Amino acid sequence: GACVGSDRSGRTGEARNDRSADADAELMLAFQRGDDGAFTQLVNRFQGRIVSLAYRYLGSSADAEDLAQEVFLRIYRARERYEPTARFTTWIYRVTVNASLNFLRGRRVRKAVSAEMPTGAGNEEGARDLSDHFEDEAAPSPPAELERKELHEILRGIVDELPDRQRAAILLNKYEGLSYEETAAAMEMSLPAVKSLLTRARVNIK
Repeated sequence: GACVGSDRSGRTGEARNDRSADADAELMLAFQRGDDGAFTQLVNRFQGRIVSLAYRYLGSSADAEDLAQEVFLRIYRARERYEPTARFTTWIYRVTVNASLNFLRGRRVRKAVSAEMPTGAGNEEGARDLSDHFEDEAAPSPPAELERKELHEILRGIVDELPDRQRAAILLNKYEGLSYEETAAAMEMSLPAVKSLLTRARVNIK
């Protein structure tokens, strides 16, 4: 996972600071030198993680897939100017967070426009997203599994209601296992600022 060699308190193992140990950055540098196969390897390594993070952020499988494509397109276009100043994992999460924030801003604009349209406009897409979210709910489940799913849905709804940056910090630190330092780097914030953000997020969740 993303947190190998570190813990969530921000302590970072010696290997974390060894840029030569960052195999993902080496792949990106190989891609920079013209090795297209290295880019394919990066996609294979990170696609599942990026789609998972995007889904947690956006709540739609289709949107998560689209956003992952956008992330890898940005990485492809950044080939010439890439410099391994941070771990590749931190860098790709930064790209994902920025793309997610942009997507959410665009979604709010689309919702505002949709709200001004006649009743019924845009409902089909919303219904699809809702059915995707609950498509397995009709399947029989043991009581313990049902309770776990219900708790997961409740927590998911609470996280979804957090302000954008609080949600991003919680998803990176709690769900993706990034340390405080890595979360701060991915969000381009100072360490005290991201700790404050996480504290406010936890208070809001409680």
